[in-house]
Formats: sequence, C-alpha cells, structure tokens
Amino acid sequence: MIQNLLVANRGEIARRVFRSCRDAGIGTVAVFSDADADAPHAREADVAVRLPGNAPGETYLRAELIVKAAADAGADAIHPGYGFLSENAGFARAVLDAGLTWVGPPPAAIETMGSKVESKRLMAAAGVPVLSELDPETVTEADLPLLVKASAGGGGRGMRVVRSLDELAEAVESARAEAGSAFGDPTVFCERYLETGRHIEVQVLADSHGTVWAVGERECSIQRRHQKVVEEAPSPFVDEAMRAELFDAARKAAQAIDYVGAGTVEFLAGPDGRFYFLEMNTRLQVEHPVTENVTGLDLVALQLSVAEGARLPGEPPAANGHSIEVRLYAEDPSAGWQPQSGTLHTFEVSGVDREFTHGAGLRLDSGVESGSVIGVHYDPMLAKVITWAPTRAEAARRLAGALAGAKIHGVVTNRDLLVRILRHEAFLAGETDTAFFDRHGLDTLAAPLATVDTEHWSALAAALADAAGNRASATTLGRLPSGWRNVRSGGQRKVFAKGDNRYEVVYSLTRDGLRAEGYDDVALVAATPDQVVLDIAGVRRTFAVARHGAVSYVDSPLGSVTLTAEPRFADPDSALAAGSLLAPMPGTVVRLAVSAGDSVRAGDPLLWLEAMKMEHRISAPADGVVAELPVEVGQQVEVGAVLAVVGETE
Repeated sequence: MIQNLLVANRGEIARRVFRSCRDAGIGTVAVFSDADADAPHAREADVAVRLPGNAPGETYLRAELIVKAAADAGADAIHPGYGFLSENAGFARAVLDAGLTWVGPPPAAIETMGSKVESKRLMAAAGVPVLSELDPETVTEADLPLLVKASAGGGGRGMRVVRSLDELAEAVESARAEAGSAFGDPTVFCERYLETGRHIEVQVLADSHGTVWAVGERECSIQRRHQKVVEEAPSPFVDEAMRAELFDAARKAAQAIDYVGAGTVEFLAGPDGRFYFLEMNTRLQVEHPVTENVTGLDLVALQLSVAEGARLPGEPPAANGHSIEVRLYAEDPSAGWQPQSGTLHTFEVSGVDREFTHGAGLRLDSGVESGSVIGVHYDPMLAKVITWAPTRAEAARRLAGALAGAKIHGVVTNRDLLVRILRHEAFLAGETDTAFFDRHGLDTLAAPLATVDTEHWSALAAALADAAGNRASATTLGRLPSGWRNVRSGGQRKVFAKGDNRYEVVYSLTRDGLRAEGYDDVALVAATPDQVVLDIAGVRRTFAVARHGAVSYVDSPLGSVTLTAEPRFADPDSALAAGSLLAPMPGTVVRLAVSAGDSVRAGDPLLWLEAMKMEHRISAPADGVVAELPVEVGQQVEVGAVLAVVGETE
C-alpha cells in the first residue's frame, strides 16, 4: 500500500491530491520551483523538495529531478496531476524503474494516446467513430474550414482554425512553433472543423482486473482559443440513447489500449447527435470535480486505490443533480485577454465549503490565496469555482452569485465574463455549442458588470474611505473632517481613472452632511477607511473599499470596481513617445516580423512574446512606420518595457 506520495505538479491540482491523501492517511511530498517557494502547495505537504530554477523546463519537466526528489523524501509513489509530465510515457517508465508506484496508466497506453495521429487510427480500428485526418500539404477549398492541431499535448496550444487556404501556411507555421515550445514536438495535422460542435467527454476509470467504468459525461463546449471556460455534468445536450452510445465508445477506447486508471475520452458531437473521437487524455482532467459532485466519488482516491491493485465494483454510481465548473483566470479582457501577473492582494469567495462533500453546494479548487504572487512562468488560472445543485438552473444561479460577490484584488480576471455566461438565457437554455462566443459576442459577454453609474458611486466611496483613513491616522485634530477650514473654501478633490473613464470627485463634509458635485441625490450614512455607506436616492448601499498604493478596490452588490488615483502633479519624465507599444507582461521575445523603418498597417504583427506557456502577438495599433524596435529575439522583457514605436507615415 502507498505510504508516502509525491505529487509531480504544482498549484491547485497538487493541493487537490494532497486532500485525498490526508483523508486516506497517506503522507505527502511536494516539489516546488524557486518561483513557487512560498506557494500554498509547497507549504501544505508534509515535506517539500526544491527544484532549482523557475521555468518548467528547468523544474517540473525534469523527470530525473522529480524521481530523485521522491527518493530523497522517502516517497514510495508518484502522482503526476495534469499537465507537465502527466502524459509522458518516459517519465512513467522512470518512476516504475525506480521501484516506485506510478499513479497513472501503463506507459504503453500513454505512448499510444500521446500521438493524436496514431491514436485516431487505433480508435477507428476499434470501432470508435473518428474524423478523418487531413494532410496540410494536400487540403483543398472543399476541406474548409479545418483545424490545425498539435499531435502531442493539448490545452488549446498548437491549435489554429483555418477558413481560407491563404491562412493555412501561417497557421501551420505558428501551430508548429507553439507546439514545439509547449510540448517539445512540432508535429501537427489537420481535420475537419465543426463550427457548431459540442465538446463532450466521458470520464473512464479502469482497474487492472478488467473492469472499465464509464463514470459519466461532461460538456466543455464553451471555449476561448480552444481552451475550456465552463464545464458541466451532465451535458444538457445528451439524452439517454446518446449517453449509452458515448459510454460504449469510451469503454471500447479504454479497452483497446488495456487502460488502467483514470482517463478521459473526448468527443466532438455535431448538431445531429453524431459524435467523433478527438483524443484520450491519459490523466485526471482539470474538470474532474463536476463528475465527483454528481456521483459522490473521489476520483483521486480511486486512482490511488487502483494503483494499489484494488478492484472496482461492477458499476459506478448513478449521477445525481447538476454540477458546473468555471475556470477563473488572471487575464485582461480589455487588453486582448493578456495574462496578468502581480500580487493577488485579496482572494475571497464567500460560501465555499472548505471540506467539500457531495451536495454541499460550493467548492473552490485553487492554487492561490490572498497574498499570492502570480508569476509569468505558469498557466494564469487562479482557481476552479464549482457548484452543485439539484437542477442545472439552480447550479448556474448559485455559481454566478458566488462569483459576482467574490473579492479579487490585485490582478484583472475573467470573472465578469463567467458571470454573464452563467446568467445568459442561451446558456440557461442549454444552447452551449462551440460557437457560443461567436454567436453572442465575446466582447459583449466580457463587458464589466459594473455600470458607469456604479463606477461613479464607487469613486465617491473611494474618496470618502480615503478621507476616513487620513482622518484616522492624523496625529492632530483627528476628529475633524478631512479638509476642514474655519472659513468655507473649495471642496476636497480626488481624481480616479477606470480604463478610459475618468472620475473627478469634489466634495465637502459640512455640518449639514456631504456636499459633492454631481452627487445631488447621495447622502453619506457612514464612512470608515474600509467601508462607506451611501444613501442613493433613498436606497442605502454599502461599499467595501480596500487600498493598495494608488489603487482602490471597491466591492458592492452593484459590482466590483478598480480605480487608480491620479497623482496631483504629473512627472514629466514619465512621458512615453507617441505610438509606443509596451510589454503587457514579463516574457521573452521569440519572433520578430518587422525591422526598424518598415511600413506597417493596423493589425500587422510586429513581434511575438512568449509568457505563461503561450505566444502573444504584438500588433501595430495603426498604419505607420516602425520608428524604433529596441528588442531582439531571445530578449527577456519586464512588464511596461517598450517593445516598439510605430510613428506616423510621412
């Protein structure tokens, strides 16, 4: 039996595995990079072993270092989590060769399914429906639209949609570059692209005695850039007849490769209900909690049990109720969805059941907490927020409410997008195919929940909380209002910026109460440094205010607003040349498309920046000439660094 388990991973999945280990009485070992030295997963394990370096290639992708860490810490088993080495057959063999228990499928099964090209051929032979493979060199207009996909890996990396033959060469080159960087294998292939497909996957679990479970299906159709955003179980699209066919195909897939352990068989279903094999993930999926919630199973505990040689019962439990999961990312919708880095000052989701059990309501699987630093070396997912309820509508409402009321200070996230999806009438009607964002508008769905009026009132609340803070910290005249004068003069003035909006708050605190320009229907009820209560047209509203430097975070039932106080006196040395393009995050310049002096048109690519395991294109904001290009390939840049300057055409 397993006594001491090392998790060859980080973040929320490491913490998730540790939780099941604690319940089972199994000791835990964490590995951590230098960037993760203070991460929660490194603190929560019984012991932790340092992997020197920061980048995945130096740390979490070094199989020999992880096997050595297991030996040094006295671990007798390794769980790979997901991502990194979880689907690396060589790593699985190294674990077994070291005499350790591998909590995963046989290396041969990983190897077989590791190539999407070879796995599709095998599945077709096993009677599993597949989409035919297309050779990038021979596709024609009749094959369009098509999808360029990396043969190795997943997560949307190395994947491009092509709707015109003119786009094909660049899409293949870009996909190959990204696949090579992310997975070490630049092989790509093409297949027909279903514009309005459903991404349906089946959780399988198999023991070494021949029992194969199809535990239940999940729908993961709402995706951005081929990365899943919302996942749920069961699928609103699947009826009992289709479910039986899906389960049968998934079991055939697992049996064809003598699979053992937890895995997921992914399918793409058309509007007519016909489905096709996409790939098999030979590991635990990110979205496994929704299956746990509706079945009451602990999939990690079952992985451990199967690895110890235990038998599964004949059939899995039936599903009950509905579960929805959303992925909360540190990314800025208003800046082209650029990943964000920095300190997460506050991260609080109210109503979370800390020791989650089936049917408890709200679950949070997170690799971060208040005070965590979000770096640039890893995926920007902060957490998975998951809910369970007897019905799908109840689950969606509960999850939307929890997200809308969460306090997330320090980095911009996709929270507002998630809330709008969960409350959208099309989502509630189950109309959730892969064209959801195309049909309803990603920018529309990602618009801030807070209205201009909410920002207007939040700016006043921030100014009053700031004044209360100044008053509380004053060493003299502490009980007098900020800005008090014997003779009445101009009011106090505070200016805040929120994106392109600017809010100038001019106010006075008098014997008669608050006087604020442009706030005629607002009265002050109470103000402290961290909370302001306003009476707005007869309705009393409470605003929680937190300040970090020049930034105020204002949370209320009306929405969350982040405001940046403008300095009273601008520094002339801080001005940038017109047309400067700044690095949106720390990263590495991996490709240049232009040189200084080149003419460009709006939208033309200038260069590519690699950060958080993805390539990010930096494009010309307008027609012009590349006046400056102060970077070169391989150069590492910090956030805010000037990457290029595009001047007007003479």
